[in-house]
Amino acid sequence: MDVINIRSDTQTLPTDAMLQAMATAPLGDDTYDEDPTVQKLEAMAAERLGMEAAMLVISGNMANLCALMSHARPGDEVLLDPESHIYFYESGGLASVAGLMPMSVPSERGMMQPDDLRAAVRKRNIHHPTPRLFCLENTHNRSGGRVVPLKLHQELCAAARENGLAIHLDGARIFNAAIAADVPVTDYTRDVDSIMFCLSKGLSCPLGSVLCGRRDFIEQAQWVRKRLGGGMRQAGVIAAAGIVALEQMVDRLAEDHEHARLLARALAEIPGLNVDLGSVETNMVNVDHSETGLSTGDFLERLKSVGILAGGRPPRQIRFVANRHHTRETMREIARRVEIVVRSALQRG
Repeated sequence: MDVINIRSDTQTLPTDAMLQAMATAPLGDDTYDEDPTVQKLEAMAAERLGMEAAMLVISGNMANLCALMSHARPGDEVLLDPESHIYFYESGGLASVAGLMPMSVPSERGMMQPDDLRAAVRKRNIHHPTPRLFCLENTHNRSGGRVVPLKLHQELCAAARENGLAIHLDGARIFNAAIAADVPVTDYTRDVDSIMFCLSKGLSCPLGSVLCGRRDFIEQAQWVRKRLGGGMRQAGVIAAAGIVALEQMVDRLAEDHEHARLLARALAEIPGLNVDLGSVETNMVNVDHSETGLSTGDFLERLKSVGILAGGRPPRQIRFVANRHHTRETMREIARRVEIVVRSALQRG
């Protein structure tokens, strides 16, 4: 039985065109700003996202840390969704590395309201940390890849500006968001000070993320990257794949969205599973398995026994993420195997 890996779009492998580009890329020492392939990628990324400059880093986590540490000083306050990737999945780096105080702003399934942001900003007071930065995330990971609508995004940015906050957008999957919203990606970047996006997810690069912003911001971020140990040498081998990604891999993300919707509809028809079809907006499908009586860990193990590698969202959800290695037939086969697992669990129960 073939193993189907639908755990995450980070499981993608580089394309043949990427591997060829990596093998033949002109190289130099990036720490001395002498790698022409890195320079080309950074210029492409900045132009594509409507920013002045860009900086290549190893990971999205590092890109977000560089942004946090460039926008704010230790002891400052950063306002963000407690379900955001920066807060939930980055090992507490905003506190332990950046030295920032998080102020959580409530959200409903990834959607924050401008009035809640306004209410969270405290007036300057000697007893409080200084509110300095507001972080957005689009698409929103923990809500199942949901897209923050452009109008809401703009209203949140306006509320942040009213309160003198800098704005960073964790746009790991911003191209997914723009495609799903059917707007240019620059519509989402116009009102923010910085944005990072990942090359290593649906865009299929083996590693790398890019941080974009004003030129003076990127100059500061380069110093922060060095402090974090992120200085690189012949980094053109990474950048070469990123260039191919921006040239060839963005528009095809729509296929992943289509495949995710197909899978969601098929899984929703299986007794014992619940899928909020309205939340399947991009390439992620969150499935509620609580009616099966299995823990998330047990469910994942049973999926593995039928050749499916998926992700867990304890205590009651499984996550499936479509990527370029999947087809419509892959989605149908996943649904068939999942039904076997669910039927077995319900019979034993």
